[in-house]
Amino acid sequence: MSGHSKWATTKHKKAVIDAKRGKLFAKLVKNIEVAARTGGGDPEGNPTLYDAMQKARKNSVPADNIERARKRGSGEEAGGAEWQTIMYEGYAPGGVAMLVECLTDNRNRAASDVRTAVTRNGGSMGDAGSVSYLFTRKGVVIVPKENTSEDDITLAVVEAGGEEVRDLGESFEVVSEASDLVDVRTALQEAGIEYDSADTNWLPSVEVPVDSETAQKVLRVVDALEDADDVQNVFTNADFPAEVLAEL
Repeated sequence: MSGHSKWATTKHKKAVIDAKRGKLFAKLVKNIEVAARTGGGDPEGNPTLYDAMQKARKNSVPADNIERARKRGSGEEAGGAEWQTIMYEGYAPGGVAMLVECLTDNRNRAASDVRTAVTRNGGSMGDAGSVSYLFTRKGVVIVPKENTSEDDITLAVVEAGGEEVRDLGESFEVVSEASDLVDVRTALQEAGIEYDSADTNWLPSVEVPVDSETAQKVLRVVDALEDADDVQNVFTNADFPAEVLAEL
């Protein structure tokens, strides 16, 4: 199992904790608002909005919050912000590359918060393009293991563009080209296979193995970044060996 997959499992568990304190809710609602503003407020005609709403439901975001975000984004209801997507690049301790994806209505605040979180925790900021070449934009669908198998999933997605099915322990991760994400998600639905989320993510093409001490330092940087209101996602190329994750 690749380091990315093990890290994905860790992040999935961490997301449950984040949800309890509301941090994840705010990020999911923001995604809905942006998707509705970009592609319209009809989820049937806007796959990005459909997936944003689906992910919010799966993470127990209240239906009223989801609907209000959709209406704000589509202009049906006043109060939507002018969100901008900004990507920052840098390094965590141990030479681990990081991509930090922000969704913000204040570029200066986002830049300051990201820089503070990185530099105070032993990392360093990089110029545009300094680490992004180590990552590839991919479609990622997370499928819970209940009532399905790796073979069932592979059979369902292979003709839709599914490239790989990875075992994350408690769920499966289906990887595709970003442009095939909707086709893969639709193929799973048509096969009657439930999924938790469908996103486009930055997956590392080169991974850096980390020991226990470095892993803790990397996680400190990631935690500090994810606590920032403007940060939506943090992608790293850290490879966490099984024994290191067990210690953590």
